[in-house]
Amino acid sequence: MKKFFAAAMAAVMMGSLVSCGKDQADKGEAGKKKIGLAMPAEELERWNSDGLYLKQQFEEAGYEVVLKYSQNDASKQNNDVLGMISEDVDLLLIAAVDGDQMSKTLEEAKAKNIPIVAYDRLIMNTDAITYYISFDNYKVGKMQADFVRDELQLDSTSGPYNIEFVAGDKGDNNARYFFNGAYETLEPYIESGKLVVPSGKTSFERVATDGWKTDNAEKDMKGTLSVNYKDKNLDVVLCANDSTALGVTKALESSYKGSGQPVITGQDGDIENLRNIVDGKQSMTVYKNVSDEAGVALEVCKKLLDGEIPAANLTESLDCECVFDSESYNNGVKYVQSYLLVPYVITKDNLQLLVNTGLYRWDSSNKYLELNK
Repeated sequence: MKKFFAAAMAAVMMGSLVSCGKDQADKGEAGKKKIGLAMPAEELERWNSDGLYLKQQFEEAGYEVVLKYSQNDASKQNNDVLGMISEDVDLLLIAAVDGDQMSKTLEEAKAKNIPIVAYDRLIMNTDAITYYISFDNYKVGKMQADFVRDELQLDSTSGPYNIEFVAGDKGDNNARYFFNGAYETLEPYIESGKLVVPSGKTSFERVATDGWKTDNAEKDMKGTLSVNYKDKNLDVVLCANDSTALGVTKALESSYKGSGQPVITGQDGDIENLRNIVDGKQSMTVYKNVSDEAGVALEVCKKLLDGEIPAANLTESLDCECVFDSESYNNGVKYVQSYLLVPYVITKDNLQLLVNTGLYRWDSSNKYLELNK
């Protein structure tokens, strides 16, 4: 993390956005090769930011960019990608809506020898993808669980504490990694009785949230509260990300009759959630710096477009914490060579770390954060 923040501060002092990767002194040398960027949903803050930042990074490096958002619709994204293939893009960078529904589409790209890089979400059941760029998704869930363990002092208190899990969309391969990292970390405490799940929902399928949508998470939590918490306190809701955490917070505000504020986890650093963290409605979020991920994507894609083969030693030239992994992410056909970045925990006590990235700033009240647009 020290390596990242040193680079971040240097970039801010130079008056530029943070970029994980080498200084782009060779802008324009890429010529006008065309990059196809396929993002899941413009209306979700996370993907809106990723898409715009990636587009900016690639254009500054001299590439032409086709950016498509697919309204969280897998069929639309397949059509969007087919359209990019017909436009003869030189490379596809795809954050899949549903990683299980793209294999047939990507055969079209493979037939045209178009390199395909999976961005943030692994694409399943195809040998067409060349690389995967993401964060250590299992670790994200583990970090959320470690936070819960420390907040409740599970290693030194007897409990019991009531906990519920809220996971992401079933079609998002990452969602299962997030859940497994969290659940497997807390499972010993559940087995010992120190943590109790009154709803009995302890499998990914039972706690998944359709589309990662706030409204769906709110509806599901209201149902859980009405059935299981008429006379119980809720101590923890382990939410996979900020959009689901926002739904849970809304459900608690309208339907929770117990005492005390439950520990609520999140992921992404969405603005409304950061406000909730300041106001004590959410406890933490796991932040994944989009500029880091975009910077790694840029470096990997540049290598591919130059006819080179990215390898483990590429991480040595990056200005952020990133590891090369060729043994952890199997998409059902092969182990995909992966570049995995390191996320970090944000609470109300270290919000300045987000400001240091250059992507956020304090608002006029100096209490809350806003995006540094």
